[in-house]
Amino acid sequence: MALKKKYLKTKPLCKVSFSLPKEVTNGVDTVQLVGDFNDWDRSATPMKRSKAGEYSVTIDLEAGRDYQYRYLLGESDWRNDPAADRYEYNAFAGSENSVVSV
Repeated sequence: MALKKKYLKTKPLCKVSFSLPKEVTNGVDTVQLVGDFNDWDRSATPMKRSKAGEYSVTIDLEAGRDYQYRYLLGESDWRNDPAADRYEYNAFAGSENSVVSV
């Protein structure tokens, strides 16, 4: 799993790339990136699968903020990102969310 950040020089934005390797996705058909940045909409940020089986997506996030997120594999398999900057408690689900700081 990888989390890559690229800050723009001309705007207060950061291009953040999220990815999951084939071994984690276990042949699921869909992987979604869900979080604060898309109002936790399960279909707003689909990840694309490469020929090698890795899922990835790059999104622009406003710099100077923290964002909570998780991966949704298939319809109901929620996963945290081991590459996250940290984790925060999620009272709604009784678990933790991944956090990226940009």
